Amino acid sequence: MGLRKTLIAAAVLVLAGQAAASSDHLMAEKAVFSPQENARLLSTLNGERSKHGLDADHGYSILQQHPGIKGTAITRLNHTYKGVRIFESESVVVTDDGGNIVSESIDERRSAIAGKRLDVTPVLSSKEAIAGVVRSVAPAGEHVVKPTAELILFPQVKTVRVAGAESKAESELNAVDLEDVVEGYQLAYLVQTRMDKAGKPAFYNTIVSARDGAVLKQWDMMQSVAGTGKSLYSGTVPLETTLSGSTYKLLDSTRGTGGTYGGMAITNSNHTANQGSIYTNSTNVWGDGAAYIPGGSTTNANGQTAAVDAMWGLKNTYDMLKNVLGWLSLNGNNTATSIAVHTNTGYENAYYLDSCKCMFIGDGASMFKPLASVDVIAHEMGHGVTAATSNLTYSGESGGLNESASDINGEATEAYARAGGTGNVLPWPSANDWATGKEIAKNGQPLRWLWKPSKDGKSPDAWSSTLKNLNVHYSSGPNNRMFYFLAKGSSSSSSSEYYSQYLNKAPLAMTGIGLDKAYRIWFKALTTKFTASTNYANARLKVLQAAQELYGTNSAEAKAVQRAYAAINVGADIAE
Repeated sequence: MGLRKTLIAAAVLVLAGQAAASSDHLMAEKAVFSPQENARLLSTLNGERSKHGLDADHGYSILQQHPGIKGTAITRLNHTYKGVRIFESESVVVTDDGGNIVSESIDERRSAIAGKRLDVTPVLSSKEAIAGVVRSVAPAGEHVVKPTAELILFPQVKTVRVAGAESKAESELNAVDLEDVVEGYQLAYLVQTRMDKAGKPAFYNTIVSARDGAVLKQWDMMQSVAGTGKSLYSGTVPLETTLSGSTYKLLDSTRGTGGTYGGMAITNSNHTANQGSIYTNSTNVWGDGAAYIPGGSTTNANGQTAAVDAMWGLKNTYDMLKNVLGWLSLNGNNTATSIAVHTNTGYENAYYLDSCKCMFIGDGASMFKPLASVDVIAHEMGHGVTAATSNLTYSGESGGLNESASDINGEATEAYARAGGTGNVLPWPSANDWATGKEIAKNGQPLRWLWKPSKDGKSPDAWSSTLKNLNVHYSSGPNNRMFYFLAKGSSSSSSSEYYSQYLNKAPLAMTGIGLDKAYRIWFKALTTKFTASTNYANARLKVLQAAQELYGTNSAEAKAVQRAYAAINVGADIAE
């Protein structure tokens, strides 16, 4: 007979702001740009079009702005032709505190459009494009978010072998043996539909021809993981709440501003696909520490437990990003986020929805317990960080990197939370389990193993030319393994799960650099260098650049990045 452990969480009424962040932060404070600075930036970039082979028909529009490394800010810009956005052709511009351009990186495919004359007059209307997609995706579904259709120029991309790799066998190919070549452009609509189909989300991005409505590409946008209170997963935890009159709310106004609720909040979907309302209570006592009883109340003590876990996970993710990196909330500018718990009925997933800057958490059913563990919450918030920065397209290799970025964020946050949730460095050795979703699984088996992705039977351990064809939750595997090796190192024993056949330099077992350095390098590359179309080979180059800029060109950290990527068949191995 087993003993049931009582898990108690302490909720604290918010009366004052948190302590100031460490002065050793990697990232700058909130990025604030004046209209004059933006106009000057656009004028400068337009004046330099010719160096990229572009004429006056080409221009730029600001997509996102967020902090960069200390002393810098990042502006991400769309590349346009006659006012129409060229899909995945972006510029990432780094400016200093005076607004001067420090560097500019552009999408590698941009040169393909130089000198081309393109017709940007659609035959199909945006309404017709939306109607066609809705008919194919969920004709009887209900819109969670109003659908949109954006006119774009869509690149037709072909993957080819680089010089010297033409005769290699398929099994011998390395990621750097291939490159993407743009063969042409089609005028198209990017149609975004977010629908509820019989109680399940049907979220898709679809590229349709603006000539005849033919579907050119489609991908699933479900960015998922698959006082006192009592928490299911995390033991005794403090929660910040807000007192409004005589009612307590699961609203933390010290973490984030603006957004839907003015602070970090937990809401009750109450078995719908909607956000619902903020959790309230007559006392500052929340939850009963037990898994949700299906069919029961979502507002009584048992129903509140998922909300307690969600708030704890969200708090730790926010604090880890702020205290370790100096990054505030999703976008570095402290925009508040929220989580809706009890989404749909028996829903075995969790997902991030960028239109509301919020997350949705299911109660689970046969496979999962409530999906509110710290690593799952941090995974979903990681999607928000990616959406606000590199915005990696959620398909192909870039989609795998998007998923991996969230898994990495989950592990960093779990390590931080398990070490007490304080301090300005990630602990080492760390107490995270390097296994996504282990706590929520009823059979105890995680969704993903970072050190050996193939343990799930579907994810590969290394890059191959077919990686881009996999579901993004599986194509994330090699990059997850890279990050594990970067932090913890590998084994030289071929019988070990930590061994890589691709490491052939001395020593055969690479040396890790610790979680803190690995995470800083990864985060810098993700937020200041990646673009929407970044693939594995390009990620290696940009992560290496980040390591060299932070620690030195020939540093142990830079060598570790090269070895970690070599360990997953991306680039060549080097000696330490």
